[in-house]
Amino acid sequence: MSSDHAKRVILVNFKAYPQVQGEGAIALAQTCELVALETGAPIAIAPPVVSLSAVAAAVDIPVYAQSMDPKVPGSATGWVTADMIEATAAVGTLINHAEHRYDAETVKKCVALAKECDLITCVCANDIDAARELAAFKPDYIAVEPPELIGGDISVTTADPGIVSDTVGAVHEVAPEVSVLCGAGVKNGKDVKAAFDLGADGVLLASGVVKAKDPEAVLRDLVSYF
Repeated sequence: MSSDHAKRVILVNFKAYPQVQGEGAIALAQTCELVALETGAPIAIAPPVVSLSAVAAAVDIPVYAQSMDPKVPGSATGWVTADMIEATAAVGTLINHAEHRYDAETVKKCVALAKECDLITCVCANDIDAARELAAFKPDYIAVEPPELIGGDISVTTADPGIVSDTVGAVHEVAPEVSVLCGAGVKNGKDVKAAFDLGADGVLLASGVVKAKDPEAVLRDLVSYF
């Protein structure tokens, strides 16, 4: 279990599910904030980019973009820059999610641009080797997510606990200051506890909360081990 509790986080990626279209994104964000305030758990959220400003204005918990592009302000139609994210009052961004993959050099550029805007960076990796390579860019977090388990019913902490503990070791060999999250199939508080026991500082999850019939109940279970 990590000794740096300050970097622990449950990061809820809203993705682009129908439940978070329009006002749905704000409603789920406020539910996340309610649980965070009542329990003291460090919950952060990543709403769709079209809702980023509205969500960041509606809640005080940390808000992340779901991705960003390796572009600077100017002639960049359709791209999302770090400066745009910062201007919404969001505080961080995911980079290189399995559903929005970049090559390593692009990830490096995105991390550098995000740091210039003081954004927290959470870089996703699909395996240990990728995590080791991407750790060299010194993001705040590396989130290891085996693609075959994303959206499934079995948590990575159960299906492949070694990838979590081995990723923590590999990342810390390169950059001891980088925290590791795990994702894919995380659904409940036992999965979160398992992540801590394997050396991670938290989890990155989506469908387990967003598609739940009672997101508040799921969130309360998720944070029960904090």
